[in-house]
Amino acid sequence: MTDTAALRHPEKAHKPDNPVRRAKPDWIRVKAPVSPEYHATRRLMRELKLNTVCEEAACPNIGECWKQKHATIMILGAVCTRACTFCNVATGKPDQLDPHEPERVAEALGKLGLSHVVVTSVDRDDLDDGGALHFARTIRAIRAVAPGTTIEVLTPDFLRKDGALEIVVEARPDVYNHNLETVPRLYGEVRPGARYFHSLRLLDRVKELDPAMFTKSGIMVGLGESREEIAQVMDDLRSAQVDFMTIGQYLQPTPKHHVIDRFVTPDEFASYASQARAKGFLMVSASPLTRSSHHAGDDFAKLRAARLAQIASAG
Repeated sequence: MTDTAALRHPEKAHKPDNPVRRAKPDWIRVKAPVSPEYHATRRLMRELKLNTVCEEAACPNIGECWKQKHATIMILGAVCTRACTFCNVATGKPDQLDPHEPERVAEALGKLGLSHVVVTSVDRDDLDDGGALHFARTIRAIRAVAPGTTIEVLTPDFLRKDGALEIVVEARPDVYNHNLETVPRLYGEVRPGARYFHSLRLLDRVKELDPAMFTKSGIMVGLGESREEIAQVMDDLRSAQVDFMTIGQYLQPTPKHHVIDRFVTPDEFASYASQARAKGFLMVSASPLTRSSHHAGDDFAKLRAARLAQIASAG
């Protein structure tokens, strides 16, 4: 484990190495980011002292998204209190909460001119509300500066944070996203600090609080799950009335992270997409490079159109 990786993931330093598959299939390869727009977006994030999950989680789509000036803002600092074995975000003692961060996020969006933004965060188990009020303040700051921008939040699970979810929903984001990440059998290995049915209940509760709010969730494949388990997750999400499901390939960040079980083929992803649509999701994105916020703006427009079409057909 390199010194940099050890600093980012101290809780993983003692673990045995898992082999990292250096040779990736053609369908998973991406070009290195080199565009002027990529560098301009990077400079803006630095100037405003903002974190992005694009960088912190080493997203393979960063070159494509930042070329279009689409960045997923990560609030509540850059250090997570959890130790998920799939995630490349730094873990440890979290940063002190920055009270001016919501305004800086709004300023960045004003400069980027986005029609849709995704705001996510690290887990903050150290905060009484898990960071929910900070999410709400960020939503309201964006609305003040860019009232035409639609807002998607990708929140933590707010485990043992009573009332936190209600704070975020009350701020009225357009899309509430919370990822299940994997099948319940693998939670002990992949999301040891989380609980599958708590996350499922959180998504269900959003619909109870605001039935009109779009909900979204995603999983990774290639962690060792079976097709039957994926089908069960789909059913669970539909039972919670989730509108939009994403399915993408897990990529192993370092030898200390969870090993890749296999690279799922594009044909298998296509079959998952068909299966999910048949189960009633308004929107499905399933491909090797699918990530929660990849093409989020275009997908939101399709999601809204799908609901309007559904309402029209029901009438």
